[in-house]
Amino acid sequence: MTDIASITAAAQRLSGHVRQTPLLHAPLLDRVAGRRVLVKAECLQLTGSFKARGGWSAVSALDPQARARGVIAYSSGNHAQGVALAAARHGSPCVILMPSDAPAVKVANTRAYGAEVVLYDRETENRDAIGATLAEARGLTLIRPYDDPQVIAGQGTVGLELAAQANVAGVTDAPVLVCCGGGGLASGIALALKAYAPGLTVHTAEPAGFDDMARSLAAGTRLKNPAATGSVCDAILTPTPGELTFPILQRLAGPGLVVTDDQALQAMALAFTHLRIVLEPGGAVALAAALFAPDLPDTVIAVATGGNVDPATFATALSRCA
Repeated sequence: MTDIASITAAAQRLSGHVRQTPLLHAPLLDRVAGRRVLVKAECLQLTGSFKARGGWSAVSALDPQARARGVIAYSSGNHAQGVALAAARHGSPCVILMPSDAPAVKVANTRAYGAEVVLYDRETENRDAIGATLAEARGLTLIRPYDDPQVIAGQGTVGLELAAQANVAGVTDAPVLVCCGGGGLASGIALALKAYAPGLTVHTAEPAGFDDMARSLAAGTRLKNPAATGSVCDAILTPTPGELTFPILQRLAGPGLVVTDDQALQAMALAFTHLRIVLEPGGAVALAAALFAPDLPDTVIAVATGGNVDPATFATALSRCA
């Protein structure tokens, strides 16, 4: 179980090993949105996404014998890189399962961190089954991308930073929009904010057609997406909310928000134009919601979760502001 004590313990283990990312603001971006938008820039984190936090938290929490045997993870790229970097710095063997349609830059970076990459077809193969088989055969510890208490704790350190930064900015009552796949980041942030900034409420943000968390929160039960692929937001295309994360968000989060792929690409272009940060589509959906969703208050916080975008997709995004 993840609680505020495990999040603060993770923060101690992460100290000196990950970056404290800034809370950014641009008046011209406010003009586009028609409201004040603050952006927590996790795209500037090590490995290019918040996943470095959860990876380090999980690997550092293992006993020395388990670390020596090695770890395995599955991911379209960001969790892969976070676990691969943490494993390399702890001297642990690392195997990463990645979908065959993952962006080439993410596959290349994961290998560059020293991990062995095993590709699979997400339409026809079950990553959980493949991962379980490899873990048993090699004696590896499986680090799940979101349904892992130590991963959730590591992601929750974003919320600890955000609570302090929002207080400095004079923001004590606002929605916090979080890009959401399985819900590890959103649930970790929600736990941290409940403890240290209860006026800030998490709302998940997802791409249209893959809004399993928003639909699940509305229905009160975990629902599945109808398809596994079909959005440019590859980083957050999970089949269903996590078993561990959904109850946390059901208790602590507000209604989920949904954006189109085109809005995510527009948000990428606007983030580069006005904040000079690079986002990937899945890392931009919270900002897209902050910019384009109706019925939001005068001040909104968006977590920009990742910047591992391939050049062609980034060029497509920038063309939205050409």
